[in-house]
Amino acid sequence: MQLSREELLQAYRRMKVIREFEERLHVEIATGQIAGFTHLYCGQEAVAVGVCEHLDASDKIVSTHRGHGHCLAKGCDVDGMMKEIYGSREGLCNGKGGSMHIADVDKGMLGANGIVGAGAPIAVGAALSLKLDGQGKVAITFSGDGACNQGTTFEAMNLAVVTKAPCIFVFENNHYSEHTGFEYAVGTNKDIASRAEAFGMKVWRADGTDFFAVYETMRDVLEYVRDGNGPAAVEFDTERFFGHFEGDPQNYRGKGELERIRAERDCLTNFRQKVADAKLLEGTVLDAIDEEVLDQIDAAVDAARAAERPQAEDVLTNVYVTY
Repeated sequence: MQLSREELLQAYRRMKVIREFEERLHVEIATGQIAGFTHLYCGQEAVAVGVCEHLDASDKIVSTHRGHGHCLAKGCDVDGMMKEIYGSREGLCNGKGGSMHIADVDKGMLGANGIVGAGAPIAVGAALSLKLDGQGKVAITFSGDGACNQGTTFEAMNLAVVTKAPCIFVFENNHYSEHTGFEYAVGTNKDIASRAEAFGMKVWRADGTDFFAVYETMRDVLEYVRDGNGPAAVEFDTERFFGHFEGDPQNYRGKGELERIRAERDCLTNFRQKVADAKLLEGTVLDAIDEEVLDQIDAAVDAARAAERPQAEDVLTNVYVTY
């Protein structure tokens, strides 16, 4: 199934928005105006967009501490995201979520999560709810390679298989669990997807730096799960361009490693090359999108800086759910 011109432009724009959103945060965090830890998603944009382009607001996703890309790919508002990270009461979560806990239930984004592996059980619960609804919708949990070692993830995968929940476990193997390489942290079999396979799931694997590979793989995965076959898992091999968190000195990186992956495994560069080779999109059109996105991010930062700050009484609001 070939994507239309409009779909290709939308995919590129969304990847570019994520890239520039994160690149700008890298600059803004250094000013000291943003509180708390921040984990940037640069380099992994093809996974978030390649997955979420198949979804609508009725499909649910659960994210990780590195969640900005998933939020933006799922349709969360750029201004609301930036205001949230700046701690404004005008943010998507009134400034109480911050970088690691952004959610937008109306968009089907059930929340980022600061605890590694904690999203998987939430996604299975959401998937069971969707199964009862009977509308063919799915829940997706994004995890890094570090989460594949967590007991919560194993328990969630087992429960999903037992209940035939329409849940998809997306593992983004960016090669590092915080500061530890997956070659060391993952046991003898380095194939993360095979762990899900051991529970009886069907699994897929693809290059996470290639938007088209992600998109086509997810089309097959979603068709399988929406048809009532139970859960599935997919492992995308990808890279992150920054440290585990902002301020990470990255002493665990090899000499020239960052330069190599930016030169060889940049999903936006790969996208532009593929559409140019296939004569699907003109470079001038993509250049225009680049300029528009930079203006959009500039405006989002200006709005976030000027947005209303929390008040003392806000500490007592939205603490408990009331029914």
